[in-house]
Amino acid sequence: MNKISPSMLAADFNCLEQEIKKVENAGADMLHIDVMDGHFVPNISFGQPVVSSIRKKTDMFFDVHLMISDPLKYAPEFIDCGADLICFHIESDSDPLKVIELVKSRGKKVAMSIKPKTDPEVIKPFIPMLDMVLVMTVEPGFGGQSFMHDMMPKVEKIRKWADQMNPALWVQVDGGINAQTAKIAVDAGANVLVAGTFLFKTDNVKEQIDMLKKL
Repeated sequence: MNKISPSMLAADFNCLEQEIKKVENAGADMLHIDVMDGHFVPNISFGQPVVSSIRKKTDMFFDVHLMISDPLKYAPEFIDCGADLICFHIESDSDPLKVIELVKSRGKKVAMSIKPKTDPEVIKPFIPMLDMVLVMTVEPGFGGQSFMHDMMPKVEKIRKWADQMNPALWVQVDGGINAQTAKIAVDAGANVLVAGTFLFKTDNVKEQIDMLKKL
């Protein structure tokens, strides 16, 4: 069954606790928290104080996506704030092996993400060391973009590598996920779905989550 990770970027920031409880009570498996530094991507979002604050309000698994230039520097701070998984970009300035070792040394799960223009081959050597790979199905930095169907060969390739080297690996997709695109992603091999608007802007969030899980 697929894991569902609602994206906090699409939540109503005026009432984050209620928004989190809404998806938690509807059966979401984790909470996707996008951290943007205004440098690695052209936007600024959640920082450590927000993650620390919402950690006090829920026991949900925190899937923290660091869209930042220096994850090696900041990953420990987000772990201290309550992250259960740290996802960083292969395109960042940090040494990937050092980031992986640091996160694992803290007893947390570690994931690596690739932007749409990045060749998935760069991730292949790290597959055995990772808990998850995130394939961006939009350009990172802003919510509400359209799903990029041409990313599915990447998902298929990563799933094939995972089956060969690390069968427990989660393959996550993030960007433009709805009922139709989620099925396309799952058919390609994804099993963790990040959805923002599709979940936070509906009156039937439990129904939507149940549907995504059963694809």
